Amino acid sequence: MVDKLGDWGLGNRKWGDLYIGILLVIFGGIVLHAPLTVWLSSNFPDCGLFIKSWKEILMLVASFIATYLLYKYKKFKILRNPLILTIIAYAVLHFVLLFINNQGLMPSLAGLIIDLRYLLFFVLVCVAIQLFPDKKDLFLKVGIAGALIVVIFAILQVFVLPKDFLSVLGYGENTIAPYLTVDQNQDFIRINSTLRGPNPLGAYALIVLALAFSVFVNKKTKKSLAVFLILVFGSLTALWFSYSRSAMLGFAITLSIIFLVKFFNKLSIKNWLTIGAVFVIGVGGLFAMRNTDFISHIVLHENPSEGNNENSNEGHINSLTDSLQEVVSKPLGTGIGSTGSASLLGDEPVVVESQYLMVAHETGWLGLAYLLAIYGLILWQLWNNKKDWLSLGVFASGVGLAVIGLFLPVFADDTVSIIWWGLAGMVIGDWGLGNRKWGLRNG
Repeated sequence: MVDKLGDWGLGNRKWGDLYIGILLVIFGGIVLHAPLTVWLSSNFPDCGLFIKSWKEILMLVASFIATYLLYKYKKFKILRNPLILTIIAYAVLHFVLLFINNQGLMPSLAGLIIDLRYLLFFVLVCVAIQLFPDKKDLFLKVGIAGALIVVIFAILQVFVLPKDFLSVLGYGENTIAPYLTVDQNQDFIRINSTLRGPNPLGAYALIVLALAFSVFVNKKTKKSLAVFLILVFGSLTALWFSYSRSAMLGFAITLSIIFLVKFFNKLSIKNWLTIGAVFVIGVGGLFAMRNTDFISHIVLHENPSEGNNENSNEGHINSLTDSLQEVVSKPLGTGIGSTGSASLLGDEPVVVESQYLMVAHETGWLGLAYLLAIYGLILWQLWNNKKDWLSLGVFASGVGLAVIGLFLPVFADDTVSIIWWGLAGMVIGDWGLGNRKWGLRNG
């Protein structure tokens, strides 16, 4: 660890403590971002944009402090490793594309924020853990506290609170729906908890479950069994009642990865045959139930009595098809802020229901290549340190989120993206890139 930071200003506060404090506020507060911003924006509508940008403003402040800290301790080599350089190149590409396909001030600014904020947070956390490795446990405690808030509220939404409870905070048609349904069927209520919607909640629950099961297979639950049980039960509740099919698929893959990594070499042929038989029976059972209400509503999201001309599945397919055609025809993309919520600030809103197609739609083939390279490098580093429970959990959840990204712009949601990329920054910042051969800490 670098020498203890002295008192350099701002009264008696240390710059290092301020830096860590800002990142912890973002990491812990992001799980309450949706209800707090909806409530505050409803009561102070003139300040709505400022209120919604609180985390980006804090990241900007943290960036200046990080620059000072790196200068103070001559640690700018941290920024010269391949992963960080690839992130910088991806950011530079965004600014170059602003001049090629400009979408206007507000859509472009919103697009930059949505595309780059989680990468900036990743770098900031990496730097923080490099300079202050003893703060890693504090980040974990804040993350656990945030997860408890999300899952406990999810439990309350399912079993105690009225379905439209969030409307008291200002949720509604002009902000965020207090709840959704599976294809307008009121028998299947999709909860939000404290996130922006059911799909982000499902993705967030996947992250929590991945970490919880990684703790479980590494036999580290004895000291905090009660917290572990609450997180598992609450996350499973949130995942199920989000009715997010992509999150459920991602969780199945995530859980499989964790158990295979820990027990692959310990399973006998008999064990593998048993697993195979259970899988075949499960698939056969789902096929036999294909005409039941359960499969129709939960798996297929098809409501025979729905009055729409186009159900949700057709909407997904049409969105993906249109986006793919656009990406193929425009290799340089259509411009930053041309899709998603950022495009709502422009003249032609475009919905792209895939993380990869969304990136390619805005930044072209090169932008998608950069993002895939960044994500691949991070997963590779996490895999290399899979014996550590946190690294295994973040890796497995990262694969699960990658699967979700095929069907949804998973990292466009601020809570999901900041939580996962923050966790990844903690792991990689703690032990360095490439098993220290790129040496962040010793750079």
